[in-house]
Amino acid sequence: MESPLRNQSLREQIADHLRNDLLCGRLAEGARLNEADLARRFGVSRTPIREALQQLSTEGLLEGTRNVGVRVARRPLDSIRELVVPIRRSVETFALRLFFDSITERDFEIWNAILEKMRLACLADDFSAIAEQDIAFHRSIVSRAGQRDLDAIWSSIVVRIRHHFCETQQRDYIQPISIYDEHVRLLDIFRRRDIELAVEALEKNIG
Repeated sequence: MESPLRNQSLREQIADHLRNDLLCGRLAEGARLNEADLARRFGVSRTPIREALQQLSTEGLLEGTRNVGVRVARRPLDSIRELVVPIRRSVETFALRLFFDSITERDFEIWNAILEKMRLACLADDFSAIAEQDIAFHRSIVSRAGQRDLDAIWSSIVVRIRHHFCETQQRDYIQPISIYDEHVRLLDIFRRRDIELAVEALEKNIG
């Protein structure tokens, strides 16, 4: 079996795959993760699997239980979301300010590729896939700033509001395609090269 993993270290790649599954709800709360099953899935030994699980446990996505192993962490209290959403807005807008003056067409190509996947997910009413692309879009903004500390802070926040992505989309949008349209408008505003307008639009996009 050929491994689907490329380039980065195996630990990082496996962690990225599993993080997306966890953030987008493809792995249920309390579900147990088996090292042997994951090793077969990714076509690797147990060592990088174990390292990836340890990393995700540190991030708060997984939790270990004696004599049981690693499970998907329980969702935090709703009150936690009220605390961390404003922090998330601050992190993303801070990141945007850091690189806004150096945005290139390549950046728009990357964002448009993410939004095309989001559009297809919207047309299919696939809220899990919509959430995955929503997370990918906002992660790309933070990563573009090139500050590892920002990436770490943002990831720790999203871990604690991962259910929020799917829940608000299904609750607040009658037509899923509206989620895509909202992000397209956000990119249109980015193209105007007005940082204050862009920051305001990004803040509004973050629920």
